[in-house]
Amino acid sequence: MKRLLFIPAFLGLIIQIQAQKNSADSIQSQSIQEVIVIGTTKIATKENKPLGSIDEYLQKSPKVEMVKRGAYAWEPLINGLPTERTLVTIDGMRIFGACTDKMDPITSYIEVSNLMEASISSGQEGSCHGNTIGGAIDLKRNKMMFGQKKWNFNVNSGYETVNQQKIFGAGTTFKTERFYTDVNFMMRDAENYKAGKNVEIPFSQFKKINISGITGVKLGENKLLEASVIYDKANDVGYPALPMDVSIAEALIASLKFQLLPESDIVQNWETKVYFNNIMHRMDDTKRPNVPIHMDMPGWSKTYGYYSHLKSVVNKHHFLLNINGFYNKSSAEMTMYPEDKDEKLMFMLTWPDVRTLAQSIYLEDQIELNQTSSLKLSASVTMHQNKIESKFGLNSLQIFYPEMNPEKSRILKSIAANYQFDKNDFQVGIGVGYGDRAPSVSEGYGFYLFNSYERYDYIGNPNLKNESSIEANAFVGIQKKNFKAKISSSYFHISDYIVGKIIDNLVPMTIGASGVKNYTALDYANVFNISLSTELQVLEPLKWSTQLVYMQGRDKNNANLPFMSPLSYQTTLRFDRNNFSSEFSLFGNTKHVDFAPRYGESKTPDYAIVSTNLGYQFPLEKIKIYAKVGVENVFDRFYTTYSDWNAIPRPGRNFFVNLNFKW
Repeated sequence: MKRLLFIPAFLGLIIQIQAQKNSADSIQSQSIQEVIVIGTTKIATKENKPLGSIDEYLQKSPKVEMVKRGAYAWEPLINGLPTERTLVTIDGMRIFGACTDKMDPITSYIEVSNLMEASISSGQEGSCHGNTIGGAIDLKRNKMMFGQKKWNFNVNSGYETVNQQKIFGAGTTFKTERFYTDVNFMMRDAENYKAGKNVEIPFSQFKKINISGITGVKLGENKLLEASVIYDKANDVGYPALPMDVSIAEALIASLKFQLLPESDIVQNWETKVYFNNIMHRMDDTKRPNVPIHMDMPGWSKTYGYYSHLKSVVNKHHFLLNINGFYNKSSAEMTMYPEDKDEKLMFMLTWPDVRTLAQSIYLEDQIELNQTSSLKLSASVTMHQNKIESKFGLNSLQIFYPEMNPEKSRILKSIAANYQFDKNDFQVGIGVGYGDRAPSVSEGYGFYLFNSYERYDYIGNPNLKNESSIEANAFVGIQKKNFKAKISSSYFHISDYIVGKIIDNLVPMTIGASGVKNYTALDYANVFNISLSTELQVLEPLKWSTQLVYMQGRDKNNANLPFMSPLSYQTTLRFDRNNFSSEFSLFGNTKHVDFAPRYGESKTPDYAIVSTNLGYQFPLEKIKIYAKVGVENVFDRFYTTYSDWNAIPRPGRNFFVNLNFKW
């Protein structure tokens, strides 16, 4: 299977060095896509906390919310939909977590020092690198260019009082006319955090190191070879909302890219990348008191993949062709250790060594209809196959599905159309789309996976159909000299919506669980969201921005879906003059009354949180120094939100300092 996967990759191992400016730039990118700037290579003077985590950067988007199970590794939701229904990539690379409890989202294996930006796409706009329902996040690495021989260095340091978090990072870049390299390091070390009113949250500590490197060589005037690697390791990670912690989570992510700038008026660029990543994750409860029975739950995920995309311009048509594929091996197990040493250990495969092979082709055409309007059409098709390699794991699942086959193949589809009109200060866009997805490894093949939110053990269902979605989206924007505003909305009608259903008279494996569920599908569910963003330049140095977001999700029985945001708001007043900046912000939610008790949710109260910060860039000649200090949750409010797993409270008052040195 792997040979078939890589044949197209090596047939197309030709690419471009990005043209400095090509005619495709005349079409503005569809406004339904959002870009969040991240990184430490440049001094981020406009960020409220430059050394914040990637999770803190992402939750600024009105499309993204984070499910928090602790202080580390939050799960990103797009349009209120969890990671099974969305897609997260790093520079287009597919990566799969190794934890059955979703304690290691892809965003946990990368750092702000590695990244340049995050590109957030809604719905089928995000289907370039794979199938999705809710949308996609592509985390883009730092980019370097060739140039005059030059070294650059940067050092970053930070401290936060709420959990005594120590942050340290360093990096260097070097470039010549034919060579460049970028190496950086980041470390975080945090104790238990304290919620409002000085309440300590036990098992919320974490330690993490991240090392990253990129090296590029110019092979000719129009050829480039680039190698990239990320190593990330977290130890002693506590998850206060879960019954287990993590002793180690480790990732190695490597890629090789070849680029070519074709000497053609039609082909603008051609880029091909082959990649590999290996994830290891081990859940552990040895530090928890009063554990009924000790469990050890390691998981592994290994992925080989490639993509090759070609950009072309023919008259008013701007084409993007992306051929991509991956081969993934996912396995996880659980061992129970009885207190009586004479009793036998209990062992099971919770992911039965599932192999996934996918091969996709994606085609996009942005058509410049006239000077004020454009139409973007996209479509993709994917051949998708799952196979259980473990005979023991197959036999376990056949207890519930006697006729199941170890292999299952599917065809996945996506199609979308987006129209945009832009004239003077006014902008409007509408779009429609259809897409489907295969069940995740847990949904299809999981074996007694405990969901601590609902307190049920879950069993996968290999007979699930593809989950599919018909979507519609629209936005209206206005942009004046000192004022801009945008209102956006999306609607998803999701058929064969995958959920859990109670299996009567079946004894759970987890002590204290309420019962056992298996994955099944509702006929449909509907998800709607709407957001409003505004920005007003009150005075030359003073800017006021606001954001309102509301989501609603209902199934066919009109029952609420989980993790749907009530009316949330944030407003920021920012002052910038010369080298000085200051910011005052307020964010909060109204009461969460449309909660989903079927999925373990309960009502949460409204809240409002005030934060403030000050920044100053010291005007030195040979070294740039930027300092930022601030206070989050100024009034030390004790609160929890709809997206906090098992209602764990959020951090209380936090004083922080971030320092950045660059020379």
